Amino acid sequence: QVQLVESGGGLVQAGASLRLSCAVSGRTFSRYSMGWFRQASGMEREFVAAISGSGIMTYYAESMKGRVTISRDSAKNTVYLQLNSLKPVDTAVYCCAADQSYPAPQDKSAYRYWGQGTQVTVSS
Repeated sequence: QVQLVESGGGLVQAGASLRLSCAVSGRTFSRYSMGWFRQASGMEREFVAAISGSGIMTYYAESMKGRVTISRDSAKNTVYLQLNSLKPVDTAVYCCAADQSYPAPQDKSAYRYWGQGTQVTVSS
């Protein structure tokens, strides 16, 4: 069983940056492709970014390119999401997801394991 725990969210002003973390339990971290998704109130969950198990391949939502960076630290079993130049429309619960089966990065239904999420609120 894999457990994912996100942290790093908060209330910030427009233009600020945040770094979200997702700590992953287990000893096979490098086998998991990881993704970040977000869900605003009343909206569908949407893809933000993903990274391969090796960390070599990264994928980003077109709407987020240039403002987000995904990375992973195998020594800490942690995936990070750096968010820059935040806007009020970025307000959402951000969740990380994991799967061993090389999921299509943007396909939320392809990820087996999910964290509870961390709230990001951006004020204008």
